[in-house]
Amino acid sequence: MVQKESRRRGRPRAYDPDVALQRATECFWLAGYSATSLDDLSAATGMNRPSLYGAFGDKRDLYLKALARYWELARAAINDALAYDRPLRDALRRLYRVALASYLAGNSGPRGCFAIGTATTEALRDAKIRVALADGFRMIDESFEARIRHAKEQGDLPNAADPGMLAILASATLHTLAIRSRAGASRRALEAIVDAAVDAICGPVRR
Repeated sequence: MVQKESRRRGRPRAYDPDVALQRATECFWLAGYSATSLDDLSAATGMNRPSLYGAFGDKRDLYLKALARYWELARAAINDALAYDRPLRDALRRLYRVALASYLAGNSGPRGCFAIGTATTEALRDAKIRVALADGFRMIDESFEARIRHAKEQGDLPNAADPGMLAILASATLHTLAIRSRAGASRRALEAIVDAAVDAICGPVRR
């Protein structure tokens, strides 16, 4: 059921919150949490400080909202890539291909993963960011484990395969791709890591 939009009194909101949050994310992604100032965020979003506070709270609140949105988009992308209508090997390769396209993007060089590039440095001293980071990693592990367990049930993996441990290996591969891409590793080197990881999870391709 579609409801008609009601007329609202007062001054209309002059910004798109999704666009503003995306621009703030890109700002944090480029410089990191600590090095990103409110002036940087204001310039990136086109919103003055009072408007930023009114819409998102302080800098930490804005960052946590950006991190939550990143994990939400990551969950959707992971679930799409790991669709159950293809062999596990193809699903894993598709996911890593999508991840590399994101990690290697960036106007100032490969940007890696937003969460790893920003939250890991803040997690040591900020419990809320630490929990948000751990929750995101857990989401990734669980998505991999469910997909690998399904493959095992379909006979694509041996009975001795441990979906939980293989999921951690799959996640670790994703994380190392993010770190190494930001460190300047070539696409060829990163794709070699993908090949080795997929063979370790699924078993080598039989010739």
